[in-house]
Order: sequence, then C-alpha cells, then structure tokens
Amino acid sequence: MTSRRVVVTGMGALTPIGNDLDSYWNGLISGTSGCANITRFDASNFKTKFACELKGFNPEDHFEKKEYRRYDRFSQYGIVAANEAIGNSGLIDSSPNYDRIGVIWGAGIGGLETFQNEVLNFADGDGTPRFNPFFIPKMIPDIAPGLIAMKYGFQGPNYATVSACASSSNALIDALNYIRIGHADVIVAGGSEAPVTIAGLAGFNAMHALSTRNDDPSTASRPFDRDRDGFVLGEGAGALILEEYEHAINRGAKIYAELAGGGLSCDAYHMTAPHPDGRGAIKVMKNCLDDADLDHDEIDLINMHGTSTSLGDVAESKAVMNVFQDHTYNLNINSTKSMTGHLLGAAGAIESISCILAMKHSIVPPTINHFNDDDNIDSKLNFTFSSPQKREVNIAMSNTFGFGGHNACVIFKKIDQ
Repeated sequence: MTSRRVVVTGMGALTPIGNDLDSYWNGLISGTSGCANITRFDASNFKTKFACELKGFNPEDHFEKKEYRRYDRFSQYGIVAANEAIGNSGLIDSSPNYDRIGVIWGAGIGGLETFQNEVLNFADGDGTPRFNPFFIPKMIPDIAPGLIAMKYGFQGPNYATVSACASSSNALIDALNYIRIGHADVIVAGGSEAPVTIAGLAGFNAMHALSTRNDDPSTASRPFDRDRDGFVLGEGAGALILEEYEHAINRGAKIYAELAGGGLSCDAYHMTAPHPDGRGAIKVMKNCLDDADLDHDEIDLINMHGTSTSLGDVAESKAVMNVFQDHTYNLNINSTKSMTGHLLGAAGAIESISCILAMKHSIVPPTINHFNDDDNIDSKLNFTFSSPQKREVNIAMSNTFGFGGHNACVIFKKIDQ
C-alpha cells in the first residue's frame, strides 16, 4: 500500500502565554514568561508556590454553566483548543464525510482535579459514599476526545493516548499512521492537561521534580542553564487538524505544513530519570528521521523536550549531538517550556504548533531565562537564548519524553501549495 501524505490544515492553542493561536505566537516571539504565583488555591504551605496557569480563562465564555460543570478542566481546555483548530481549518464548511473524521487526544493524567476533589469531599464527610455521578466520566483521559467527537459528530477513530509527557506527540503519530494507511481522512489530534492542583503540585514536589525558585517565579524555568532546579507546571491544550494531502487539496484547505514522520522509543531504564547518555532519545530521533525519509543534516530546528531538570537537559543535549554530529552546530535549538512551563500531556501539541509557526514566519522563538552556561552542555550549540532569531525553517523536529521512559518525536516540513 502506498503511504498517503498527511498535512496540517488547522491549529488551536490555549496556553499560559496566550489563549488562542495568535496570542500564543505573540507570547513566544516576545519571550513572555507565563509563570507567576498560583492563584487557583492557597499554595503558601507548598515547597513550590508558582506555576504557569492560564490567564483570564473563564469557562462561561465557552460553555453553558450546566455543561462545563460536567467537564474537568482538562476536557474544557481540550474542547476550546479543538474548536479553534476546527474553525481555523474550515473543515465543517466543506461538508466532509463525518465517518472519516476521528479524534486522537493525549493526556498524561486526565481529570486529576476531579479525582482530588471527590476524594477530599468524601474524607470531609461522615463516611457515607456520596460521589458526583459525573465523577468517573469527568476523570477518565479518553473523555476529552469523546466530547470533541460528540460536539461535531465525528465518527472515525477515537481514543486517548497516555504516555506521560509524550502523550500528545503519541496522538499525532497515531493520527499520522491512521491517515497514512487509509483508515481516516482527517483526525483532530493534540492534547490537554490541567495539573495545577493541590494533588499535582504536592505530588511533583514530593518527587523533587519542580523548581522551588519562589523568590523569582518568572525566571524559574531555565532550560540548559547551570542553575536550573526543576521544571515548572503548566496547563492548557493544543490541537492540530491532520488531513490526507489530496483530501485537503480537493477542498481548497489552507495547508500549514506536512507532518513528515514520527518516531517512538523507550529508555527501559528508570521510572522518572532519563538514560544518562540519552539512549532512548537517540533512538527516537533516528526512528523519526527514518520514518520521514530524511537525513540528519536536513533539519533546521529542534524544539527540545528541555524541561529545565538537571539530568534531562544534559542527556537530551548529548543525544542531539550523537544524532546530528557536526550538523548540530548548524541547528537552531530551543525550549519553549522556558515560557509556557511544562504542559505534561499537552506539551507535544503546543510545541509542534510552535515549530509550524516558526516555519510559517521564519522566526525561531527563544529559550528565555538563560544566565549561566552549564559546563556539561556544549556552549557552542545555538539554543536561541534570550531573543528570537530570524531563520528560514524548512524542516523542524519536536522532542517529547515522559516518565516511564516513553519517547516520541515528530518532524514537520514546509510545503508549497
């Protein structure tokens, strides 16, 4: 069977630095930090008191009250981003075959706040098990793609991918392959996460995974910096409309980019730490290049996983140098998590969107909050520190790695219509 080409025809973003696609891009190129003290609950007793929360998001702007109360925030975020992407694509106006449209959605955790609140309410009660009848459907990760499909009537493949911080990249790769082999013409793919909760903050604090730079939250996410001390929790969603190329051409769709390939691998090493030599990261980038039928020296930009952890940033940098050899010094490398924080299961989606917009505008967003070089990371690499850089970006790669050793990588190509 001849593999069918897959393109991106719509995008939507809901992030800590912008609540739609345009404002997200403006936040990226202006080097905006989305990090500040937590407002959703009292974090004064926590080791970390800050996060990258959404700004000015009100569910009543998007849903009827009766409706949004049935949805965990991660589902609300996913629906909002998907709505923007679907509208942006012009798909509904083209009278598509709804049997051939699917939704594949990533969430590393799902309805954490729902689970937390139901258990807290039970613990505060008299022991009688009074639980919200929507407890289970609000919590499960696969409810987000289900709700998106219900809203529009999409009856193609529909499920959730759960691979921690690689979840939405996994969703993109699965969608790519379903379209390639002819099981769908269009798939809404992406991810959403809402981990800025009591349980989320406390859990990651207990692991010593989060930055505790409470005196200066806006600079707490410091990928590749010598003094980085952990990642910053983020929240939000990203959605991409993936479509078979001829299907997109025939309906006159605007094409942003081609999703040229995807790769997967596993570290098989540790529950939370990367392999110190980047073994899984090396494999996933090579697998992705092979799948896209590209040579390593054809890549212009890599949006690194770059979480701002002591082990992860070093291991990923080593892996990139192993894969790209001398071409490493010709690359632009960045970590947009320096601005958005880490959106966990939604990270791959919003970072893929960043890559596509970098191609569209010929501007690479910066890695902010760099103050001191790390002796364990080659300082000659172009991490796009501090300011955006103008560059013709024809092919871009995005890396995502998750707890459990899950690795996913995607490559996007500029396409001429």
